[in-house]
Amino acid sequence: MDLPIYLFILFFLIAFIYSSVGHGGASGYMAVLAISGYFSPELVPVILCLNILVSSVALTNYSRKGYFVWKLFWPFAIASIPAAFAGGYLQLEIDLFFIIVGAVLLLMAGAIIFKTYWKYDEGNPRPVNIPVALLSGAGIGFLSGLVGVGGGIFLSPLILFLGWGTIRQIAAVSALFVLMNSLSGLGGHLFTTEILWSTAALFALPVLIGGYLGSRFGVKTADPKLIRLMLAIVLVIAGAKMLLA
Repeated sequence: MDLPIYLFILFFLIAFIYSSVGHGGASGYMAVLAISGYFSPELVPVILCLNILVSSVALTNYSRKGYFVWKLFWPFAIASIPAAFAGGYLQLEIDLFFIIVGAVLLLMAGAIIFKTYWKYDEGNPRPVNIPVALLSGAGIGFLSGLVGVGGGIFLSPLILFLGWGTIRQIAAVSALFVLMNSLSGLGGHLFTTEILWSTAALFALPVLIGGYLGSRFGVKTADPKLIRLMLAIVLVIAGAKMLLA
């Protein structure tokens, strides 16, 4: 596949931005590919591969600083991982696929705006409600596997809203959540889709570098509001493009 150089630069920037909050970047890669006219369902497994790389680096950087909290992770993960596999296995008609992806991108933009403007007091996180976490994890996992995202962009605002963790704890938990869901979703695709490994390899280096630098930045520095808003605008444009295609 012939790809322009600007895609590699944008993927680096996306990996930097997303990894700073513990995410893998899937929705950003989708948005850029959609806007530039390169997106197709065959690229979903490639996006999952990049998600795996970036979330692994982010998890390493956040965990080294002691931000990962197991009790905040497992109730979501135990339900989401098998659900992500089922979503990755399921194949949709192309028109329905673009509608779902477009709607998901718009929801993600809303989640980012919500996280940007909602004043969050993280002083005393509340205990995790296990049934709510299990049910939410299953829904996020299935949708993540279906459309090829790791689910962190849904998980983070949910935990913020419920007040179950601090900002950096949520980033660390999101990184492992994205990693496990992406692996599970990719596993589902292995049974039904030809994986474009060579395309994934082309993007591996820029997203790894971006993921490393971004997660190091996120560990030490608060998330810039302007970056979140710019990202939300890109997702809105891409989501609208897919819904109107």
